[in-house]
Amino acid sequence: MALAPLPPPFPVTSRSNSHFRLAPATSPRRRLVNLPTPSAAGREVDTFTKYSGYLFELGASEAESPTEYDISKIATVYGKKPLIVLRRLFQIGTTFGKWFALRYLDKVRERSDLMFEVRAAQLRDILVQLGPAYIKIAQAISSRPDLIPPSYLDELSLLQDRIAPFSTEEAFNTIEKELGLPIEELFSEISPDPVAAASLGQVYQARLRSGGQLVAVKVQRPGVQAAISLDILILRYLAGLIRRAGKFNTDLQAVVDEWASSLFREMNYKNEASNGLRFRQLYGDLQDVMVPEMYVAQTTRRVLTMQWVEGQRLSEVKDLYMVEIGVYCSFNQLLERGFYHADPHPGNILRTYDRKLAYLDFGMMGEFKQELRDGFIEACLHLVNRDYDALAEDFVTLGFIPPTADKDAVTKALTGVFQNAVSKGIRNISFGDLSGNLGITMYKFKFQIPSYFSLVIRSLAVLEGVALSINPNYKVLGSTYPWIARKVLSDSSPRLKSSLQALLYEDGVFRIDRLESLLSESLRARTDKALVKQQIDDNDSKVVIKQILSFTLTEKGAFVREILLQEFAKGLDALGLATLDSVTSLAANLPFATSLAFSSMTDEDNINLRTLHRLVQLLGFQKGESVVGIEEAFYPFASVQQILPLLGIITELPPDMQQQLLRLPADLIGKLITRVAARTVRRVFI
Repeated sequence: MALAPLPPPFPVTSRSNSHFRLAPATSPRRRLVNLPTPSAAGREVDTFTKYSGYLFELGASEAESPTEYDISKIATVYGKKPLIVLRRLFQIGTTFGKWFALRYLDKVRERSDLMFEVRAAQLRDILVQLGPAYIKIAQAISSRPDLIPPSYLDELSLLQDRIAPFSTEEAFNTIEKELGLPIEELFSEISPDPVAAASLGQVYQARLRSGGQLVAVKVQRPGVQAAISLDILILRYLAGLIRRAGKFNTDLQAVVDEWASSLFREMNYKNEASNGLRFRQLYGDLQDVMVPEMYVAQTTRRVLTMQWVEGQRLSEVKDLYMVEIGVYCSFNQLLERGFYHADPHPGNILRTYDRKLAYLDFGMMGEFKQELRDGFIEACLHLVNRDYDALAEDFVTLGFIPPTADKDAVTKALTGVFQNAVSKGIRNISFGDLSGNLGITMYKFKFQIPSYFSLVIRSLAVLEGVALSINPNYKVLGSTYPWIARKVLSDSSPRLKSSLQALLYEDGVFRIDRLESLLSESLRARTDKALVKQQIDDNDSKVVIKQILSFTLTEKGAFVREILLQEFAKGLDALGLATLDSVTSLAANLPFATSLAFSSMTDEDNINLRTLHRLVQLLGFQKGESVVGIEEAFYPFASVQQILPLLGIITELPPDMQQQLLRLPADLIGKLITRVAARTVRRVFI
């Protein structure tokens, strides 16, 4: 990746008055985020410190503040400081109470609309004053234009990148203390003011003295861990009260614990560096995805050093292609590998100047276990195919409802929730709409949000929020389903193979319409090696046929290939019986016609004959509706002109696929002989 160069280097000067100045790190291109000029930044007041700085007393001794999330230890620490806890409760209550009172007065005076933007700005200021825990909660919903009004969205989005910085002198002291060396020995250049400031820390641009690499150095905000610990204790207590008062089945305290554990891991920059290394290893090679390098030797619990990334916020460039890249990468994270970025808000995703999607900030990550990934995929399949009985079972598997729930009642309720969404087509299903519409049903049937799923929901919701800011009609689930379809068709997991088998065979009857739907959707999925910017023209049948062959002739398509061969064998067997019936009917006028005039076709054979016709259509040989007579069945290949395009496609396939294609006739004949023999034995001896 190309990085904008720093200006000619200035030598590091010696420290003076506990502070030293280095050349500002400027760039002719746009910075990672916009900040005030260095002089303005120096005068800006850190409102979190101003209003909540008394919390820092709790962090005077790092040994006193837990480094891992342990609610019992946190309660022990603050149990010894009841006045601090009461003061914080009073501050939170009066701060929010005043704001809600003003909103109520606006409503009484009928000027709510007039004061809307003013109150939104005040809310942002309140969250900044109260500190990182509340900023993180606001960030969780600031990318959802479908959930919060635009004015609030605009104000809360500023929390992503305009938090007032703390003292640079204190930041440099932290760097030296954590890394054990003077800054002039660590960096040949470093910006004298932060280039970005966030709720947990702030970032400086620097150049490593050892290797000359341009890096971002993130320094944790002083006292932030102590403040977050106390706020989590308070939020957890309030979650317990809300659950009891509202009679929620979901363990709200467990949800807070899951979020708090993730937040504590995010505050440990060693964890973030480790996450970044793993994320780069898993996804760094994906087409048009960029993952910065981590410098572990220059990283500690409170200082992180990583590759400098130059680019623009994804929500600002309005590049839907980059969103598609994000959807593809998210699919790989959630449903392929299970290790995913749980905080993909606009400030953490950039479009680089060489048009790659760059992921930043790996503090909040999640793990999605294999059995849960398979369960999620199965639920999507059952939703799309309107199999609400199976969907109810999926909700049990995923832990949303208890096994003792009334399945019939749940199925009926889910049918009511999902019917309207699915009727619009898979490409129009909104994740946000589904999440919102489930609320009443979840309460009625005592649904519970498993703690593991809270970050998955957040990741999908934030991604759709970013997409909606670019295209109001964009649907993340609709864009993800092609990848789900491809995975179901090609995955080697016995569980997913069983799901595909159950999906394609209903009461023993092959549902070719479902196979057609899966194949059609899977063709919309872009691969990591051939990521394209334009959808395939639906009318370009040659391209479609080539992609179907390319899939079914590979090792990943072996399971589907076996199903297709089996159904072709059934259809050819039925075609043979239909031919025999046709011959006997032609011989009806012969003297011995009465002894031969009988029908050997069964209802199953007729179904298999129609399936054969649909399979032939699938390969592009014939257009039209289902079989209506023996002529259509007996002449599935209408003309040589329809076969020639297939021959042309075959020559374009790789040699290994051509070899696999040449083996198919022998495999098909073997299956046909086996079926004919079995039918003959059954009719003669049974």
